[in-house]
Amino acid sequence: MDISAQAAAAVDVPPAPASIHWVREPEALDQWLDRAPGKPLALDTEFERVNTFYPIPGLVQLGLGGEFCLVDPSVAEKSQRFREILADPGTPKLLYAISEDLELFRQWLNIEPAGVIDLQIGAAMAGAGFSLGYARLVETLFGETLDKSATRSDWLARPLSEAQQRYAIDDIRFLEPMYQWVSQLLRDRGLEAALVEESARFADELAGQEDPDNHYLKLRGGWTLSAQQQGVLRELVRWRELECQRRDRPRNRVLADALLIAIAERLPGSVKELSNIQGVPSGAVRRYGETILELVSRGATADNSSLERIAPPLSRDQQGFFKQLKRLFRKASEDADIPMELLAPRKRLEKVVQHPDLAKHEFFQGWRAQILAPVRADIEELLKS
Repeated sequence: MDISAQAAAAVDVPPAPASIHWVREPEALDQWLDRAPGKPLALDTEFERVNTFYPIPGLVQLGLGGEFCLVDPSVAEKSQRFREILADPGTPKLLYAISEDLELFRQWLNIEPAGVIDLQIGAAMAGAGFSLGYARLVETLFGETLDKSATRSDWLARPLSEAQQRYAIDDIRFLEPMYQWVSQLLRDRGLEAALVEESARFADELAGQEDPDNHYLKLRGGWTLSAQQQGVLRELVRWRELECQRRDRPRNRVLADALLIAIAERLPGSVKELSNIQGVPSGAVRRYGETILELVSRGATADNSSLERIAPPLSRDQQGFFKQLKRLFRKASEDADIPMELLAPRKRLEKVVQHPDLAKHEFFQGWRAQILAPVRADIEELLKS
């Protein structure tokens, strides 16, 4: 990190603005965004989500060419240019840890942002470590300590305090300098295109995880269920996702994961049997009982032979194989100074162990192929054994 910090010293960081600039009208935002077409746009959001399924937008922060502005969501959503730029793959959008911001744009504006650059991924590729926090990286690279006292403040209330506004600007003020630092280091390592590729792959993966039809696969505790029971679980989880969206309520306010698994396991055929499942609230039985029984019946009688099953934990033999495989990936990781968690996340590596056919996996595609090339033959030999 010392070498990285020295490289960052050559990057200009815009000073904190003397006054905070708000864009109050959609037409003014359109004009502000058109000042530097195609240039990287620093982007962040603040939102609230405590008792709702959907995040409630509280603020949009934008940076362009060393200038910054704050925008109320009611203004941003009416700006046609803002929507166009979000969806434009030719305009890089610089964010740090993109998952929650992308979810907000999908659910608030019904837009799948394109051309996003996740600088947390970029920092990991540049050798700064995996999942490093934004404030920590800013302090390490640029020597500025951020005031995080406003992190959990109310972003829906108006007016925002001076501290909140300063906090919001600081969340975007360092993104373009950070992008310059990351780009230079990755260019030197031949990985500049890898950041664009991995950011896009991660964004697509996040979008896929929101599919109600596949959400049951995230309930890892359901792996012990039979194919029939997992078919029921899929029906129950899909219904809950749509119900949460319809009512705008968190998942646990409808039915918790553990209760859905218990219902799928017991396959209740009556309201009484449903009521007898430990932990199922009587209110949920009254409100959803008949619907749940219909879903149980539908899932239990469907043809579940081709259903994708929830991945089980590795067996003892598979764990030994996993360790051998992980050693090869770790060697490539260390030689390239790429965090193992980024190169080969555990869940993806487990899938290779459970289905040892490299053609089914993405490890030897794109930038990973370059990193893993020195150990590819050893990996293929191990998978054949």
